[in-house]
Amino acid sequence: MKYSAFVVEESGESNFKGSVKSLDTEDLPSGEVLIRVTYSSVNYKDALSAAGNKGVTRSFPHTPGIDAAGIVEHSTDSSFKVGQEVLVIGYDLGMNTAGAFGEFIRVPSDWIVLKPESITSKQAMSWGTAGFTSALCIEKLISAGITCDQGTVIVSGATGGVGSVAIKLLAKLGFNVHALTSKSSAEDYLKALGASQVVMIDEFIEVNKRPMLKPLYSAGIDVAGGRILENMLKQIDYQGAIACCGLVDSVELSTTVLPFILRGVTLAGVDSVELPLNKKEELWNKIANDWSLDDMESNTTEVNLEGLNEAIQNILSGSAQGRYILKHRS
Repeated sequence: MKYSAFVVEESGESNFKGSVKSLDTEDLPSGEVLIRVTYSSVNYKDALSAAGNKGVTRSFPHTPGIDAAGIVEHSTDSSFKVGQEVLVIGYDLGMNTAGAFGEFIRVPSDWIVLKPESITSKQAMSWGTAGFTSALCIEKLISAGITCDQGTVIVSGATGGVGSVAIKLLAKLGFNVHALTSKSSAEDYLKALGASQVVMIDEFIEVNKRPMLKPLYSAGIDVAGGRILENMLKQIDYQGAIACCGLVDSVELSTTVLPFILRGVTLAGVDSVELPLNKKEELWNKIANDWSLDDMESNTTEVNLEGLNEAIQNILSGSAQGRYILKHRS
């Protein structure tokens, strides 16, 4: 069966270009379930794959797309029936397995979650891996004992996919939120999401060699690593916590043990890729019900296959605001 897909090809050394191609489902990888994708979303990892980052995708040509919402077209696993609406995020989808920037994917059945009835496919992809990761981060903070009355939560990468959803969800849950950004023009947008204050990165990471700073925050969500996480650790209050899920600034972290042994700070790592399927099912149901955000789609820009190159460039340049979702024609 022929279908359309956004395919990234390598032309010359370190030169990668994405375009819409016609492919055949016969060439998809092995797996028990063939899914007709209705929506996907565009994540930082997808942008890295499209840029030829070999740490994400080893060989090209390749179809990115780490998130999929769609309908079962064929299944050899009796757990899934033709016509069921399903979700796939994480594992190897879109990394080294053909992803949801194609109108069809074929995946192992143990990658698949039945879509909760109380959320649409479009809404689910408005969350996508980025929003799902935000929810995981907030779960980590709550598990570490962080409550609304302890103080302010600071969120880095505030205009991006993880950060923007984290701000909305934290505000819904009653937390006071500060948004950390490099974009002075985004203040109105971030406050509309639910941030009470916008903090500029240049001020936040001002050079200060002291191992501890005045404790301003009860907790943090960090997508950046590097200097941002270093300075966030210095400013977390006693028994506070940070959920760390990204490396936009750097994979390096220069710090001391003092925040941990003097203030009892918890640094919790967050991963959504290899999260066990039962945990994914549990969190998707929470997102669809208790943690639902009625206006999630207002934080998204919808694109088609032809619009992916622009969306990817915006993400890589740091000019993206909110989430991009991909709507397939099929």
